[in-house]
Amino acid sequence: MHNIPVLHVTETSLAAGYEKALVALYEHGTRFPTQYDKPGDPLSLDCTLNLTVLDPLAEPMIHKAFPGGIEDLREYVMEVQGAKDHWVKNMNDPKDTRWEYTYHGRLARYGTWQESGQRVGPFEVNQIEAVIAKLAKQPFTRQAQMITWMPNIDLDCYDPPCLQSLWYRLMEDTEGVFWLNCNVRFRSNDAWGASFMNMFGIVMFNRDVIAAGISQRTGKAVRLARLNWQADSYHIYGKDIADAKARLFDRLVTSTLEDRTYRFSDEMIREMYDEAEAAVRAKIADYDRTH
Repeated sequence: MHNIPVLHVTETSLAAGYEKALVALYEHGTRFPTQYDKPGDPLSLDCTLNLTVLDPLAEPMIHKAFPGGIEDLREYVMEVQGAKDHWVKNMNDPKDTRWEYTYHGRLARYGTWQESGQRVGPFEVNQIEAVIAKLAKQPFTRQAQMITWMPNIDLDCYDPPCLQSLWYRLMEDTEGVFWLNCNVRFRSNDAWGASFMNMFGIVMFNRDVIAAGISQRTGKAVRLARLNWQADSYHIYGKDIADAKARLFDRLVTSTLEDRTYRFSDEMIREMYDEAEAAVRAKIADYDRTH
């Protein structure tokens, strides 16, 4: 085989789409080594994925088969919305081992290095503000895009951004409601270890930041339309295949989708999610004190 498989998946809800994408990868993916393998690790499963979630806020929203719980999901949503932007290291301090970047930092201050405020290019761009303003002014524009990749840094970065771009366009229905369509592109997406939290985090970012921002500017209702998730490399690391098999793939014939998912609208789940914010903020504050 010399062609990497390109897999196409469409589902109504986020949890169902995530599961269907994993199953497609498991059944039709190809094998690859990675630069992160340890001696004896099996080859990874890999493909190029195009996943379309028709209604990102439809239930069930949360799949149980991801490495974390409701508090971890809340923490990731807060991270995508900027709660950890200050965790980025000082690029001039070789002893600083904090993060190279955050997605939100790249989107909100493209062209800078957050820790010192130092520019690493000739400009600084708040892409989030620019996209909201552009869509509010001209909903049908094809130019509402944000990127993370900074080649002057990332070509030599050990762990450069996986998320590459977010593209938006609005459609207006007969009742005057705007529907936010979004294309997301990842260069590398850890299907088992990260992709569900990536997807959920970006859905919440689109709802709470982009759609809410446009609505505030225009005075019109803005709802989430389809999410198209494009991953150049959608993969399960070889070390994780056995866990994925035991926790998901082997359970497909003995359980239902309802058994394998949570409804985000369920009172208990929402209560856990909302109450997790205080614990996450305490965790961030504790990290800040020790780093």
